[in-house]
Formats: sequence, C-alpha cells, structure tokens
Amino acid sequence: MAAMTTTLIHVESMQTAVPTRKQRQPRLAEEERAAWVKESLSAALADHPEMAGRLRRRADGGPWEVRLNDNGVRLVQASVDVPMAAFLEAKDLERKEAALALWTDVDVHDPEFCAPFFMQLTRFQDDGYAIGACCSLLLADPRSLVDFLKAWACTHAEMQARSKPVAPPAMIQYTRYLQSPSAVRRLKSVPLYSCSAAAATTTVLFRAGPAAADPQVDRHKLAAACVDQAVEKLGSNAKKPPRLTVLSAGGSGGVNVDMCDGDGETTTTAPPSSRGHALGAAYWSDFGLGKIALDGSEPVHVSCSVVSPCADEGLVVVMTPAGGAELLISATVPN
Repeated sequence: MAAMTTTLIHVESMQTAVPTRKQRQPRLAEEERAAWVKESLSAALADHPEMAGRLRRRADGGPWEVRLNDNGVRLVQASVDVPMAAFLEAKDLERKEAALALWTDVDVHDPEFCAPFFMQLTRFQDDGYAIGACCSLLLADPRSLVDFLKAWACTHAEMQARSKPVAPPAMIQYTRYLQSPSAVRRLKSVPLYSCSAAAATTTVLFRAGPAAADPQVDRHKLAAACVDQAVEKLGSNAKKPPRLTVLSAGGSGGVNVDMCDGDGETTTTAPPSSRGHALGAAYWSDFGLGKIALDGSEPVHVSCSVVSPCADEGLVVVMTPAGGAELLISATVPN
C-alpha cells in the first residue's frame, strides 16, 4: 500500500510593512513582484497607524494599550503544495485553513516585541492565491479588521491605476516570483494539519438593535443572552461555558475587557442595570468580505473565525458600528 503524501505549507519569507506614503513605481524585474503587496499595505497603514502599533501594559499593572510606534504589520509570504481547487474541495477544509493565516501569540511579558497583526499571502500550485489576516482582539475586533482590509484593497487598486503596469496583475506577479530560482529558499515547511488542532469552539453571530448600543445597557447580560442562544442553536454540538470574557468598545475609543460567569454576573464589579434585548441572526457574509476585490477579482471563498484563548470558556465580542446603528456580536462557545 502506497504511503500517503503529506501536504506542506512553505513559509518563503517574513517581512514587515510599516506606514509610509512614499511609493516607488514597481519594476518589471521578477525580484520586484512581491513589492506591490508590501507597498500598498504600507500606504494603507499610513491612514490606519493603530494597525501598525504594538500592545503594551502600563508599568503600574494597568490596562493594555496600543503604542503607536509604527513598528509595522508582519507580512508572511508562503506557498502550499496543492492546487487551489483541490484545497477548496477538501472535506477537512476548516482544519487546513488555519495554515493560510499563521499566527504567533503575543508574549504577555514582552508584548512590544510581538506583532499583534499578521497578513499572509499564500500561493497555490495553480497560481491561485489566498490572503489571510489575523490580529489580536485587543488591537481590532472583526469589524474593524474588515474595514482595514477594505481600505487596503482600495489603496492597492489606486496604486495600480496610477502606475499602469504593463506586466500581469500584481498578485499573479507575486505568485510567479515565488516560483523563480531567487525564491527557492524557505524559512520553514510544515504539514497543513500541524497548524490547527480539531476545532474546540464554535462562533455564532447576532445582531442587536440600536437600543442595545446605549452605554447604560448591561453588556454582561447581553453577552450571556448571546451565549445562551448560541448554545441553544448549536444543540448537542456545544455546551454552556462556566465563564465568559466580554470585549466591548469603551467610551474613549478603548476596549473594555470584563470577566463574568456564564449567567452574565461580573466577577469584578457589580453590573449596571440591565434591559431586555431582541437578538437577530447575523452572518460573516454581512461584513462584506466577499466583495473585496484585488486585481479586479472578488474572492472565490471567504471564511472567518474567532479563536478563544481558553477553549473551555466563552468569548463574546460586542462590535459597535461608527454610525451608532445596531450592534454586531460574536459569541464563541466550547464544543
């Protein structure tokens, strides 16, 4: 019986894109193909400097904060030994997708030396490519991350339109560059399956009306209601967590992080008065990721996930839109 081959993902390079408005015209030499992506990302960061910052905790043991030091976004370039069509048709697609957005946890002891935001471009054997983005929830919630990706896509398109390159589109240039002799060196190669264990949690999305955005509303009770409905919706595939971590936008532009029990009672301070909430279903497609076009093409597949640091606890992220309309809430519960 022939031995089964292991599909590998190869990390070709790891760079840093820092905020800058200085843009050089991409050359047609093969060595310059990947520069398109890095330059458009750097230009987008100039308008969103917080995405290029670093997390740090105050010396007095106070709350976490984002230091706007322009240290940059970690940009990973990789390739995988399989055509994109075969990858998307795999029955265990969810397990493999984690390899397309590799992540390194922020070190709580030296957070300023760790990037809280990674972007990854992965080439498939048939010249298809994947773009993966992952960041710490202390830096940006899913909605804020998507807003940044939309801004980057617009910047990328504007740069291409101004330069009017004669060569093929930038992303295709990038994938061909990784096949050139100058790109044969690899930082590491790992099996796809080694990047993700079996899913330990599931995330369900909800909408809450404008009344829920009132600062006086008890976010702990709102979070507990979302968790209860998520567990009910998933049935035997989920269990109610004994504890919850609730992340929600603060009044001064920061993020509030609260711990409470599974019923929404805080473990630190007494919760404010609660109100009733009407929750509706929401979906990742509501974020508009499927409409983000690069090189004139929309993605053929989009997936999103919220990874909880504690698989046996709940994680709720309350996302507030800029216009003050209805809230989007993600509830991640253990399987």
